Amino acid sequence: MANTIIGSSITIDGEISGDEDLVIQGTVKGKISLKESLFVEASASVEADIEVQNVEITGRVTGNIQASDKVELKADCRVVGDVRAPRILIADGASFKGNVDMDVKER
Repeated sequence: MANTIIGSSITIDGEISGDEDLVIQGTVKGKISLKESLFVEASASVEADIEVQNVEITGRVTGNIQASDKVELKADCRVVGDVRAPRILIADGASFKGNVDMDVKER
């Protein structure tokens, strides 16, 4: 499966949707909706509501996050917003402000 990279000098204001992995190193404002995984790198700043399968955050995210599988907040990340996913991992050193909803689904 291919993935797309939004470089550190790129700013996107709008809606992003797709069927492949996305790596953000720059700035995104708006909405992100993916059928696959999102990776928010340390250099990234995201102000968006996020709907994905999996998300791994090392950078800064402001907005609500909904994942069908897993949300992973890495050390040194900064997240402000509500997180909803069946599996949520918050690393030591991560900064998180918001509500957590781990709605349990039958597997």
